[in-house]
Amino acid sequence: MRTLCSSTLIGEFFIIGFAGLVAMKDPGLSTTTVWTVSGVAMFLCLVLCGLVTRPGGVALGWALQIALIASGFAVPMMFFLGVVFAALWWASVHYGRKVDEAKARFADRSGSSTPDAA
Repeated sequence: MRTLCSSTLIGEFFIIGFAGLVAMKDPGLSTTTVWTVSGVAMFLCLVLCGLVTRPGGVALGWALQIALIASGFAVPMMFFLGVVFAALWWASVHYGRKVDEAKARFADRSGSSTPDAA
């Protein structure tokens, strides 16, 4: 799960950075505000790469997805990209858990079929 979720978060890192560049063109938003919000979100993406397998990591990832969709109020294209990345996040969590379960089953099967050396 960690690999799939981290890949999604790294993609979001770049999308948030590009959205920050687009948001700078809005005369109603200050450059400081745009880069503070974008910087915090980008930092959160990187931190979540390490926290995704810990308790609450997936929930924080969902909070990031909601914030990404909500950023569409500043950059309208983010409504679409936020939904796309929320779907990718769901797929990463869902299929990542299935892969982890399959690996665990394989490890149990491999470990139980070998005779003890003792």
